[in-house]
Parts: sequence; C-alpha cells; structure tokens
Amino acid sequence: MFRPCGLFDETYAKNIAIVRTRQHWILIIIGLFIFLTFPLYLSGRILHFINLLGITLIAVQGLNILTGFTGQISLGQSAFVCVGAYTSALLTVHLNFSFFLALPCAAIITAVIGTIFGAPAMRIKGFYLAMATLAAQFLIPWMVTNVRTDLTGGSQAMHVPAPSIGGFVFNDQQSIFYIIIPITCLSIFLIRNLTRSRVGLAFLAIRDNDLAAETMGINLTKYKLLAFFICSFYAGVAGSLWAHWMRAISPDQFNLMESVWYLGMIIVGGMGSVIGVVYGVLFIKVFDISIILIGPRLTSFLPPQLAQDTAAGLAPFTFGMIILVFLIFEPRGLAHRWEIIKGYFRLWPFKY
Repeated sequence: MFRPCGLFDETYAKNIAIVRTRQHWILIIIGLFIFLTFPLYLSGRILHFINLLGITLIAVQGLNILTGFTGQISLGQSAFVCVGAYTSALLTVHLNFSFFLALPCAAIITAVIGTIFGAPAMRIKGFYLAMATLAAQFLIPWMVTNVRTDLTGGSQAMHVPAPSIGGFVFNDQQSIFYIIIPITCLSIFLIRNLTRSRVGLAFLAIRDNDLAAETMGINLTKYKLLAFFICSFYAGVAGSLWAHWMRAISPDQFNLMESVWYLGMIIVGGMGSVIGVVYGVLFIKVFDISIILIGPRLTSFLPPQLAQDTAAGLAPFTFGMIILVFLIFEPRGLAHRWEIIKGYFRLWPFKY
C-alpha cells in the first residue's frame, strides 16, 4: 500500500505487518464494506463474474504456493480441483452431508491425494516433475468418467445441491456471494501470513536453491510435501465451491487447458507474489471475457465457417501471445510493475 514519504518502520513487527497505518485500516474497512454490499445493487451477471474470480483465486493461490514460492512445477491443479468438486458432491448427494461439512472434508481428501501425486518431487524436479503432475491431470478425470459411474455419473453431468442453512438456500448469485467471497478473503489472508512465517521462508529457500536449503538444515522432503498438501488443499476448497456454485459438474470442466490457464495467471501476476495472483487472475479473466464478447465482431467480415473457427481459436492464440510478451518484457509480472509505480509515487516529488 501507499505510505507518505518519510514514514518508516521503527520495529520489525511493524515492518512485517500487512496493514501498517491507521489510514490503511480505514481504507480497508471502507473497501470491505462497499465490496460486501455489491449484491444489493449489482446485476447477477456481474456477480457471476465476481464469484468466478473468487473461486479461481483460491485455486491459483494454492498453485502459487507450490510453483511461485517453492519452485515445484505442477500441471495438474485443475485435476485436484476436480477431486474437491466430486468429493464434495458425493458427500452431499449420497451421504447427505451439509455443504459446510463437505467443504473441509473435500479439502482434506484432495490435499492427501495431491500429496501422493507430489511424492515424486522427492526424487525429481523441473520438467520431470511437470510430467508427473501431468499424469494426475489425465488419470483423475479418467477415473471419474470410468470408475463407479453409478456414483459420479461418468461423462454425464452430476447435479449438486445448493448450500443451505436451516431453511435458507444459497441458490442464486447474490446469496452464494456471501459464501464464496469471505472464504476467498480468508484464504488470501492465510496465504499472506504463511509466506511470512518460517514455513514460507523455507519454501523460498527451496525455490532459490534446494541444495543450499538442505545444507542449512531445511528438510526438503517435509517442506516439498507440505507445499503439495497446501496447494491441493486450496484446490479442494475451490473445487467444493465450484461444484455447489455451478450446481452441475462434469469431468470436461477440469481439463488440461484449465491447469495451463492457472499457470499463466501466476506468470502474468508475478510468481511468488500473493497480490500478484490477484492481478493475474483479474487480468486473464477480464481478457477472456473480452475476447468472448468482441471475438464475433472481429471475425464478422470473414466467411461463416472461417469466422467460427477463427473466433474459437482467438482466445488461446491471444493468451499465448500475452504469456510470451510477459516472459520477455515483464518476467516478474504485474506485481513488480505495481511496486515500481508505488515506489515512484512514494518518493514523488523527490525522485532523486
């Protein structure tokens, strides 16, 4: 956040504090109040987009812990979201669990499964680890489609009940907003604190140089598995929210392209930055919606079949170009650019 020129921290506790001044507290309280009143005056379409942002943020924040902070590449985050979604759906549909009990159960089960798939990280890394997590991306949806189809519905959509408390049902965008957004804010707050803790510093040490980290006494096995556990835990939370928000799920919703999009959001926002993930998710999702809206207009002058094919491939092509531009010109992402802008205004007009 912005701080006036000349204001500095006198203690270490103030230096690591998330909110550092009274003005920041006032701005945050006002901002949260305005944000929580969105359902009162925003349309269902806009709230749908905000809810989608919240669920995506949870999944990408988990992946950022694994990839951005620990340096372990994963191409299977969408598959772990699938585990969370189907676990929560099965618990609520077949065992009559409440959503508020199914969500933590789904998160823990997903975390355990993610840790199992992360076990190869003890022996391999880099490209080979990416291939190991890619196996989860193909294996998990295949199991949902072909194993116990009487429970999961196979390739057909599985209908999921809406969350409810007593007689009140969260069955529209306005009401479920008050479930998704508080959980999203809590997840970001917990991640922000985790990255400043001893565990977070161990993750950074492993990312920078795992051999040096091991020499300093960091248990690589423990912390790598812990990173996979946290990453998958967040994916399970996102999957559970997705299932009860969409009300119908199928394996096609959790494909490899979604995992690639998650990685792209981290690259655009800034690897290893909590606020960068917010920027990356917002940037990519707004871009995706914009392409869907303006794509038909851009291709309207082409023949019908060619226009349809071009519009279908426009989003992946533009997404690839954006990733390429960021890797070349802004490899540290939007978070780094925002820090530069803040630094400029913090010292203005005394730039020297």
